[in-house]
Amino acid sequence: MDIEVKTLAGGSNGTVSLPDETFGLEPRADLLHRVVRWQLARRQQGTHKVKSRGEINATGKKMFKQKGTGRARHSDKKATQFRGGAKPHGPKPRSHAIDLPKKVRVLGLKHALSAKVKSQGLIVIEDAKLEAIKTKALKEQFAGLGLSNALIIDGEVDANFAKAAKNIPMVDVLPVAGLNVYDILRRNTLVLTRSALDGIEARFAGQGSSEAQAEGTN
Repeated sequence: MDIEVKTLAGGSNGTVSLPDETFGLEPRADLLHRVVRWQLARRQQGTHKVKSRGEINATGKKMFKQKGTGRARHSDKKATQFRGGAKPHGPKPRSHAIDLPKKVRVLGLKHALSAKVKSQGLIVIEDAKLEAIKTKALKEQFAGLGLSNALIIDGEVDANFAKAAKNIPMVDVLPVAGLNVYDILRRNTLVLTRSALDGIEARFAGQGSSEAQAEGTN
């Protein structure tokens, strides 16, 4: 399929052909859900933790004598039923990551790109470069393109463009190596540069690193 290539100023700069095997699939919600769940699970730190009895800073002295008080038998105050004691069956540091085949991850990225095409949420621009860091000017250019909630992907992100876009709400800028399903779906519009399209084509051709193909930047 062919799509018009625009400039940041809103003009036209020809057309570009998008491969159907990447941008022409019928999106599957179940596949996208699996990949997003896999991404978010990997992002969880898993550092939550409670103290066990051996980690409580308290005396180990027996609370009261074993017999003759009419009360239940107890050892020290570090038991779980006492205030300030240990927490029973609490969380421990662990990894929340789940397994997902690499082929499913790659296919999920293709379905996410196809979903943007189907919903008319894909825009291709010539490049994403600025001569100076001017957030106000860039915001006006985005308004001319109808961008208010967008993810912008470039081959190599221009430093001036990234800094200017950083102050604009609901606009994310990523290199093509960081392209991932979650960030595509969380923004209304996906903006790709010509160099980003070349990078995506090379990525699916197996020229990128296997980790970048499967995961992106999480």
